[in-house]
Amino acid sequence: MRSAYAVSDVRAAERALMALVPDGALMQRAAAGLASVCAGMLGQVYGARVVVLAGRGDNGGDALFAGARLAGRGARVTAVAAGTELHPAGATALRRAGGLVVGAADAGVGADAATAASVGTEAAAAIAGADLIIDGILGIGGRGGLREPAATLAGLTAAAADAGAVVVAADLPSGVDADTGVVAGTAIRADVTVTFGTIKPGLLVDPGASCAGTVQLVDIGLRPYLTAVPAVEAMQSADVTALLPRPSAESDKYRRGVVGVVAGSQRYTGAAVLSVGGAIRGGAGLVRLVSAKPAADVVRQHWPEAVITVVQPESQAGGAAAGAEGGAVGAAAIGAAGRVQAWVAGPGLGTGDDAADLLAAVLATPLPVLVDADGLTVLAGRRDLLSRPAGAATLLTPHSGELARLTGGDHDEIEANRLDSARRAAAELGVTILLKGSTTVVATPDREEPAFVNPTGTPWLATAGSGDVLSGLAGALLAQGIHPARTAAAVAAFLHGLAGRLAAKGAPVGAGDVLAAIPAAIRMVNDAG
Repeated sequence: MRSAYAVSDVRAAERALMALVPDGALMQRAAAGLASVCAGMLGQVYGARVVVLAGRGDNGGDALFAGARLAGRGARVTAVAAGTELHPAGATALRRAGGLVVGAADAGVGADAATAASVGTEAAAAIAGADLIIDGILGIGGRGGLREPAATLAGLTAAAADAGAVVVAADLPSGVDADTGVVAGTAIRADVTVTFGTIKPGLLVDPGASCAGTVQLVDIGLRPYLTAVPAVEAMQSADVTALLPRPSAESDKYRRGVVGVVAGSQRYTGAAVLSVGGAIRGGAGLVRLVSAKPAADVVRQHWPEAVITVVQPESQAGGAAAGAEGGAVGAAAIGAAGRVQAWVAGPGLGTGDDAADLLAAVLATPLPVLVDADGLTVLAGRRDLLSRPAGAATLLTPHSGELARLTGGDHDEIEANRLDSARRAAAELGVTILLKGSTTVVATPDREEPAFVNPTGTPWLATAGSGDVLSGLAGALLAQGIHPARTAAAVAAFLHGLAGRLAAKGAPVGAGDVLAAIPAAIRMVNDAG
């Protein structure tokens, strides 16, 4: 498990450790680790052109001391001050090692405007010619977008990266919020982020994660002093392997988990196929589908092993009979399906009264229920359906647009602040939320409980039907006994993302390809574990 801690908890741990070690010891440990990673990225250190973008705080000190170590090995190191001040000891160490310190023009460095302009030209030229750039402008205390001259330095760094320079961020890319991953304006985009002591949540959650590149953790002795609960956790293959159910010699189809799927309609048939397939490939011993006849017929062709209950055409059409009976038709269909251990409801279900009746009947059971797709649209207008029997687990799997409809929020704000958006929605609705997207986030109503973020996946998963596969997979894991719902959701997201990577291999894929790759993903994590 990769655990990430809130800034306040990191600060407390640092204070506890610094009280026990010599002054400056933590900075030297961080600088040594940073310099080692940079040397590895360069390969040939002697003669390499290195630029350190340095602020005045401890993050700038870490970067400057790392630059001094590289200069001591023969690198040509230039530090560019991102303001009127630098970390004094770090700047002194760099100069003593033979490094050069210049200012950024917009910082007003120099006795007059002409001197400032000259210094600015020197800084720009150093960045443009760099083989490697170390970002030490802001650390974990930075908030909001980069101000000048840091924003201009970030732009110059991006141009240098396009020309082949390697960018390494010290602890956190400048401009990324350490607690949330929010990027409010310009930020450094790194190839590698060398983070100190512990991972920070903003390195795991987009858009911050996209700025961080590959994250490498340097141990500075902080771990024993991190006594708080992590803010965010990310499962690794070994964690997933330990949780995945395995059949024994005594297993039968009922013991392996029976999942009920309420999906598909007269108009939408493919969603039922994909959701049922996700449940089967996810290890369910038996899948019971409740659906309209057109969708049921298509599922029979693809998955003859599924047991199907057909909803009467008049109720699926939302006719007079259904309206007169209220939710009786839905309840009857759910009751006729037989015993299950968990329900998946919503993919391709439609959004009319008939769909609402079926969803209401499922949510009235005491079983774990996952709601996706059309089911979420129904819930947006029927939040009362979330008043479930005590102890019944509810997992909602929206993308940003669906979450905006559910909560009345703004799509763009949700995308920009995925972690807090998922947490707020979970607390407001009293359910577990799996927020799909560039970084999948799983949150519960308990703010003290770590959120899960998913480390697997590929942009090629942004394809129609991919979410239907995920819903069936997660439902199968719930039915097989992976609890609580947040854990089942995190495992499902991990396997789904890995299946997407295996299916895509850098090329477009359809949801059916992702579905077919689920067994390979399970084999891969089991082999790794």
